[in-house]
Amino acid sequence: MKEMLLTYWWIGLIVICLILYKFILRFLFGMVIVPEDRIGLVTKKFVLFGANKELPDGRIVATNGEAGFQAKTLAPGLYFGMWVWQYEITMEQFTVIPEGKIGLVLSKDGAEIPTGNILGRKVECDNFQDASMFLMNNGQRGRQTNYITAGSYRINTMLFQVSITEMVRIRESMVGIVTTLDGRPIDSGEIAGKAVEGHNNFQDFDAFLENGGNRGLQPSVILAGSYNLNPWALQVEETPMTEIPIGYVGVVISYIGHDGKDLTGVDFKHGNIVEKGSKGVWSEPFGPGKYPVNKYTMKVELVPTTNLVLNWAQARSESHNLDKNLSTITVRSKDGFPFNLDVSQIIHVPTNEAPKVIARFGNMVNLVTQVLEPTIGNYFRNSAQDSDVIAFLSTRKERQESAKEHIKKVLDEYNVNAVDTLIGDIVPPESLMKTLTDRKIAEEQKVTYETQKQAQETRQGMEKETAIADMQKDIVKAQQSVEIAERTANATVKKAEGDASGVKLAVGAEAEATKMRALAEAEATRARAKADSEAVKLKADAEAERISKTGIAEASKIQAVGKSTAEAYELAVKALGGENFTRYKITEELSKGNIKLIPDVLIGGNGQQGGSAMDGLLGLKLMEMMDPEKKQVPRETTKSVKVEKPKPTSGGEEPKK
Repeated sequence: MKEMLLTYWWIGLIVICLILYKFILRFLFGMVIVPEDRIGLVTKKFVLFGANKELPDGRIVATNGEAGFQAKTLAPGLYFGMWVWQYEITMEQFTVIPEGKIGLVLSKDGAEIPTGNILGRKVECDNFQDASMFLMNNGQRGRQTNYITAGSYRINTMLFQVSITEMVRIRESMVGIVTTLDGRPIDSGEIAGKAVEGHNNFQDFDAFLENGGNRGLQPSVILAGSYNLNPWALQVEETPMTEIPIGYVGVVISYIGHDGKDLTGVDFKHGNIVEKGSKGVWSEPFGPGKYPVNKYTMKVELVPTTNLVLNWAQARSESHNLDKNLSTITVRSKDGFPFNLDVSQIIHVPTNEAPKVIARFGNMVNLVTQVLEPTIGNYFRNSAQDSDVIAFLSTRKERQESAKEHIKKVLDEYNVNAVDTLIGDIVPPESLMKTLTDRKIAEEQKVTYETQKQAQETRQGMEKETAIADMQKDIVKAQQSVEIAERTANATVKKAEGDASGVKLAVGAEAEATKMRALAEAEATRARAKADSEAVKLKADAEAERISKTGIAEASKIQAVGKSTAEAYELAVKALGGENFTRYKITEELSKGNIKLIPDVLIGGNGQQGGSAMDGLLGLKLMEMMDPEKKQVPRETTKSVKVEKPKPTSGGEEPKK
């Protein structure tokens, strides 16, 4: 039983020793084992004897074996003499900085930072892994300018506190504007520090300070990329790059740099134009492209080099928006009428003149508001006062040319080319426009009426000619009838001349009468045709004229009939004799009343040779008149009467029939 208990005791002792071997070895031999992924931080509890028993005033980390936090750390490995009653060993993990980040170091001990500085300067200390070297090299307490990049470090956290932060990334088409938090003060009268070199885009901030860098706004910028920048030392503002579009130039106004010599000469007194890098307006503008410009140290004014259109019109503006505040120009005419007109001005700023324009006005907006707007507005107001509204409208082209010349002369003095001046819509008063509209409508109606009148006259002429053409057939027919009648009468006369003298006299008289009747009928037909023709013509012109012409035609007809009757009577008198013709007419008139004046007996001659023939004819005629139904005695039974042919007159002319 005792042997069994003794065996269990030794087994338990071995197990306890295996578990507590580190403590046992530490207690017996002062042995310390530091694992591979750890660092040993040492705290010395006391010092029995020696000169360095206590830390100097103001120090918290011992470098010479004083009691307290020890600067020297224990790397992974085996150490002896670290007695448990004198040393306290704390196992700490390595400090790991991930990719894309940096470690900012704060020192808890070290020398005092000089007055005016906010960061401790860089000292040789193996990236803060050798705390003793840091303190011995007069490393300063507080935030450090130096930092540690991605990796694993054996950092004595009793002395250093590490904060992990992101790297600074500048995107494409962007720039980083830097403001430093430490350095020398900026010189008086300047808004930014002077440019220094050798600091690798501010990643070596100690080099920046050693080269005399100033705190505050920096003139240089950093471009797209990733940078190890200490946010305790500087701040970065990301802003877009300055873009100069095609058709523009960028005039640079620099707020920093040395005072350069004015390049414009004595004639230009509106500002300094200096060379690139000096303070003022640079003589060389930027062309189209993108530029990493620090917007706080310089300004780039865009100046269009293509033709620029400015509109003085309501609700109409170009894409450049320089004319967004311009409106329709209201003017007053000489006769007191206010009216509106739209104007467009085309200008061009040459590239070499762009710096002068900016030096004079500051920007293009000021050029429009200070020069173009008052110049163009006042010109057209003055021009309108010299004319009434109607004259202004009618002389629009001439006034446009005059405005172009005037404005060109004015803008030449401001280094701007006036390409063209255009007058747009002119809006007179509504009441005046109504008057003009009514007048124009009346004029157009007058033209319309004249055209219609000419059309009617043309139509009347056409109808007249048509009527004449339609009547031409009847006229020709009438003329042919007259000719036929004349020829028939002539034939009858010639035939009668070949008969016996008595019969010839009677037939000749009858033929002459027939001829006269035919001529009278022809004349009547011609007169009627003429009257009808005139009637058709006058009917197209006017009804009143037609009635007048018809009356004239009727009068002509009556006159023609009377004339023909008179000619017939004259011929009958010549043929029968005045006395016999009178008897004939009396007998004819009596016969119209159907009065029987003499018995139905044969009337013979009186025995005289000269009167027997005529008496026989008169008796025969009286019987015929008293009995109209009685047939006329055939010509063959009529007693032939020989009529001698009249002899020619002494003049050789034949007497009229």
